[in-house]
Amino acid sequence: MSTSAPPTPTSSNPASSAPDRLSAKAILGYGAGDFANNLAFATAGAFLLIYYTDVAGISAAAAGTLLLVVRIFDAFADILAGRIVDRTYSKRLGKFRPFLLFGSVPLLGLSVATFAVPQIGHTGMLVYAYLTYAALGLAYSLVNIPYGSLAGAMTQVPSERAKLASARSVGGSIVSAGLGILIAPRLVPGADLQTVFTVATLCFMVVGTACYLFTFFTCRERVQREVTHVSMRQSFTTLKGNRPLLMLCVSSVLFITGGLSLSTLQLYYVRDVLHALHLYPVLSTIQLVATFVLAPAIPFLVRRFGKRTAYMGGSVVTALGGLIVALSPTNVILLPFAGLVLGMFGFLLVNMLVWALEADTVEYGEWRTGVRTEGITYALFSFTRKTGQAIGGAVGAYALALGGYAAGAPEQTEAALWGIRIGTGIVPALCALAAALIMLAYPLTDTRHAEIVAEIAARRQQGGGDNGPDGQRSASPAPSDPASSVLD
Repeated sequence: MSTSAPPTPTSSNPASSAPDRLSAKAILGYGAGDFANNLAFATAGAFLLIYYTDVAGISAAAAGTLLLVVRIFDAFADILAGRIVDRTYSKRLGKFRPFLLFGSVPLLGLSVATFAVPQIGHTGMLVYAYLTYAALGLAYSLVNIPYGSLAGAMTQVPSERAKLASARSVGGSIVSAGLGILIAPRLVPGADLQTVFTVATLCFMVVGTACYLFTFFTCRERVQREVTHVSMRQSFTTLKGNRPLLMLCVSSVLFITGGLSLSTLQLYYVRDVLHALHLYPVLSTIQLVATFVLAPAIPFLVRRFGKRTAYMGGSVVTALGGLIVALSPTNVILLPFAGLVLGMFGFLLVNMLVWALEADTVEYGEWRTGVRTEGITYALFSFTRKTGQAIGGAVGAYALALGGYAAGAPEQTEAALWGIRIGTGIVPALCALAAALIMLAYPLTDTRHAEIVAEIAARRQQGGGDNGPDGQRSASPAPSDPASSVLD
């Protein structure tokens, strides 16, 4: 990619609202990117365990270890991807968009390969599964890290970032709902599940590529940056002392651990505990409707309560839903089903808000160091989420194994059913409550973020401060700043 100097950027001063207001096409295009992402990510998250156990014939314990090991590898792949993104810049295409253009087909092609485990013996199948899923994770990192970083480069206006966060959640939820409506009802014992997954992933490859191209052509990077090629030292300097980012990471790894345990076992819960597989498409439809209800409400919630408070509220709702799921009698299906819906609302709310919170931490790092490092900041955040996904997916699989789940059996033992209940209810509830408690001490409120953005803009207009040891601008807070002692 080109190493030429960047074009003159549009002002990012939130005081001049016009340049930072996003068009409807840009917001829609950004949402299309996460639609494409989830054709690979959500499909693996929802169905890969059941594919390994019920189609490939891999044991639940072996599959759980596979998910844990590969997802931890994925987490470190995010850090690598973040460094690649920070070091890359194209004068013509931008910093993040080229990855969407060139990475989409390899990513979606690897999704097809992951759901095509050949029958070559247990060891051979495991080796193939490890290699394909690890390659899928690496390809996903090289697309998702720049995609997620793109939001922070499109605008610095909190309400506009909330719109982008809502749009990506809508895109992801449409995929999740589609999987539940179109794929899940076909996953019954005795069906030709291999054909189902092969046809689905091939179709996703075509649709996903088109969506990535739409994102590429409609989203633009407009936030000014002083450094286009960020050194490793500069990258990690911005992370050092970024307390809001670190706290958000800790909270997210807890929340995602519970969320992935739930999503991994949700199909098992509806099918084996409730004996109501026909309700899975209904749940997916409700999720889609809930997404469209919550998405336009997010900017209002951000203005009314702030992102931190709304995040904590969503976590508490998620925990309440998990407890209902775990403890409800199954002879009254409506009650545990209501718990699933309640938990889903809380999870959607948190998942919409968290991306806007992450983008805010980029400005905090820039405020401290004078260097914008969307890539490594998003990568660290994604690293923690991948770690949560690894732990949560493994917890779900191990809950199956410890309970004695028997693949393909028409009825499961009581121990197996309780293993599923714990993974879908107790684990998400405890993790969500812990995530909310962490955010009680989160210091980067919306008001403080607005002050930081204004200070960064003022420095640019004044020509910046002294250069640091790497040639970057010193962005230390003024000694009289009453909030600096809280944030540092």
